[in-house]
Amino acid sequence: MVYGDPPPPNPDDVPPPGYGNVPQPNYGNPPPGNAPPPGYVPPPSYGNAPPPSYGSAPPPGYGSAPPPGYGNAPPPSYGNMPAPGYGPQGYGNSPTYNYANWGQRVGAYLIDIAPIIVLEIINIAVRSVALSFIVLLIVLGITIYNRWILGGKTGQSWGKRALGIKLLSESTGQPIGAGMAFARDIVHLLDSLPCYIGFLWPLWDAKRQTFADKILSTVVVPA
Repeated sequence: MVYGDPPPPNPDDVPPPGYGNVPQPNYGNPPPGNAPPPGYVPPPSYGNAPPPSYGSAPPPGYGSAPPPGYGNAPPPSYGNMPAPGYGPQGYGNSPTYNYANWGQRVGAYLIDIAPIIVLEIINIAVRSVALSFIVLLIVLGITIYNRWILGGKTGQSWGKRALGIKLLSESTGQPIGAGMAFARDIVHLLDSLPCYIGFLWPLWDAKRQTFADKILSTVVVPA
């Protein structure tokens, strides 16, 4: 044997069964033909399928319809209607009214002064200085409570309540308050000056107002 030549094969050195006989998987393109060779494994596909689309379709029911009745009807309007029971609704900021007639107003006034008339009759019959002072205080107390406090706060003195009418501010449709009720009785002096014609004015006036009512912008209406 010459130095450098490969050693002769050893019959005892046998490779394991199948060594070198099994074809390796082909990770390339399949050969032309109808069927790939045995052991062909196609390479994994990258980028062929688009990623799932987000935003193309919203979740079921999302934004498809607003909640039932949302925005279909405006909220009820407040502040444009007069207080209930004081005449038909006006078309604007000031309400319109049905007005109490002259007979109702006179009847209410007579009921208001009836207790005062009874006290004055008793005072005249007795003719006592002490009694006159007491009667004066009672008359003043009745007037303050009945016509100014009760009438100003609720719009109804005893007489107006009995006749079913009410004194209100023409612009607001609300009772005028005790101070304005007192001022109205003072301004009634103008109704009596020209032969009491101011008290008769509601007979032909469109709003059934006396002079005092016109000056203070008050009206008397059915309650």
